[in-house]
Amino acid sequence: MVVPVMVVAVLVTSMVLVEAGNFTKEVDITWGDGRAKILNGGHLLTLTLDQASGSGFQSKSEYMYGKFDMQIKLVPGNSAGTVVAYYLRSQGSAWDEIDLEFLGNLSSDPYVLHTNVFTEGQGNREQQFYLWFDPTANFHTYSVLWNPSHLVLYVDGVPIREFKNLEGAGVPYPKSQPMRVYASIWNADNWATRGGLVKTDWSLAPFTASFSGFNANKACIWMDGASSCGGSVGTTVAASSLWPWMAQKGLDGEAQTRMEAVQRKYMIYSYCQDSKRFPQGLPRECSLTSKTRP
Repeated sequence: MVVPVMVVAVLVTSMVLVEAGNFTKEVDITWGDGRAKILNGGHLLTLTLDQASGSGFQSKSEYMYGKFDMQIKLVPGNSAGTVVAYYLRSQGSAWDEIDLEFLGNLSSDPYVLHTNVFTEGQGNREQQFYLWFDPTANFHTYSVLWNPSHLVLYVDGVPIREFKNLEGAGVPYPKSQPMRVYASIWNADNWATRGGLVKTDWSLAPFTASFSGFNANKACIWMDGASSCGGSVGTTVAASSLWPWMAQKGLDGEAQTRMEAVQRKYMIYSYCQDSKRFPQGLPRECSLTSKTRP
């Protein structure tokens, strides 16, 4: 299947260019027995999957709100069965999590970006998108903005998904648990490609994804029960010129329009449209915020 090219303008407010982070200083390789490598003086990190194991890393710091950018170049060719994940997650049995997972494909198919939001250990908030470019040819920037009012997922500065803080309406929101940034590559051929119908072709291994430009400069580091931005867990930091992203209450009109355009053209699944999955009624946030249909 060929996905049409969509030309979109970069949101200036979402894509401020800053010096890229150094992986040697900012992350720890956590698993993979040498399959994860930091190269180019710390500016490139590769994760590899073979039949024996995948690999992964995590940020050295925990964060309590922030804007996080990662440049990723995905596995080229036939990557069916593989998953490259980039996500934020807290600890414990009632964890919070913000997921971007790239589901491997046959060479002729578009990559699928699978997203999910967990609050207090509960997820089931999946939305999936076709990417409108070849994510294996070059690096592209995938971003998470997370503040007390909402979280937004971006692709190359274009918002594709927003999850609002609707606690007043009884919808849990991730606001009380600091999270680390994680990335990994692993085998999920029981579900990743066409619902598990297409299995991993291990004759093509190893499979390698590349990461660059990790930027958490606009994030609040959590250490010893306190935030580098001031305040305690769950506290809304006063708006400041130092942290304009913290004061953002929602997408402005232009960003909302761009997100809705992406969802109309490229969203292939939304839990808010799956009434068969929720016979007792769609989750409450769907009726409060969902305007766009895939």
